[in-house]
Amino acid sequence: MFEGQYMGKAYHKPDMLHVLDRAWRAGVTKIIVTAGSLSEAKSALELALPHEQLFCTIGVHPTRCKEIEEYPQGPEAYWDALRLLIQNHKATGKIVAIGECGLDYDRLQFCDKVTQQKWFKRHFELAASFQLPMFLHMRAAAPDFISILKEHSATFTRGVVHSFDDSQEHLEELLAFPQISIGINGCSLKTEENLAVMAQIPVGRLLLETDSPYCDVRPSHAGKRYVSTTHPAKDKKKYDEGMLVKGRNEPCNIVSVFEVVSGHRQVIDKWGFAQQIVDNTMKMYKCFAG
Repeated sequence: MFEGQYMGKAYHKPDMLHVLDRAWRAGVTKIIVTAGSLSEAKSALELALPHEQLFCTIGVHPTRCKEIEEYPQGPEAYWDALRLLIQNHKATGKIVAIGECGLDYDRLQFCDKVTQQKWFKRHFELAASFQLPMFLHMRAAAPDFISILKEHSATFTRGVVHSFDDSQEHLEELLAFPQISIGINGCSLKTEENLAVMAQIPVGRLLLETDSPYCDVRPSHAGKRYVSTTHPAKDKKKYDEGMLVKGRNEPCNIVSVFEVVSGHRQVIDKWGFAQQIVDNTMKMYKCFAG
């Protein structure tokens, strides 16, 4: 979407530099670009390498695992290419996590359960080999996801289950893993139940994110009542480089996520709360703490 294309149709010129400028002006100091496939990993690295404030993850999203199986040179060649990409660029400090990886049973039309599970497990090998944290995806798949975490808990030292929108019961099961933190974005704040569960996350295990260009805090979301910081936006058909695009999330909206989370938790010392979340983030992604 930051290339100006939506569902394969071009609406405006690429505007990544404007997006980044809005982020820096909003107080963002570092951004992690999430990759969900081999090609995306190459693009994420290409974007991050020349920018001091940009970093990336490398892995395969569960809905994209089918492309590993269908790779012309074979699945292991795909995996070897992914590993080589990490190996060749690890020293740059730009690769801060393995992922996005995990299980997504909401969208099985893109990849079946067996294939997702097979390649999710392989990501733990990368985390162990390169001593990197895991950027994890769990959607409508908690029992299998948690079972696989248990199976591989000794092979990774840190991980964040991002975009968490599950139940109190599953939150507690995840927090039983001492190396796991929970990532919250707009998709985590849709309902009153979401807000109630979010409020139970220990502050020392809490991370905030935008997951842009997706997962913005929308008017229909229960958490919207806490948002006081907004940015002017226009429809993509009336694109204005000085404004956000309606329906497209941006990193500058991390402020909205913070407002919802701190507002619902009735935080008094918001500066201290924000600093704790920053500290959590730096502890998770140690290689960009410098």
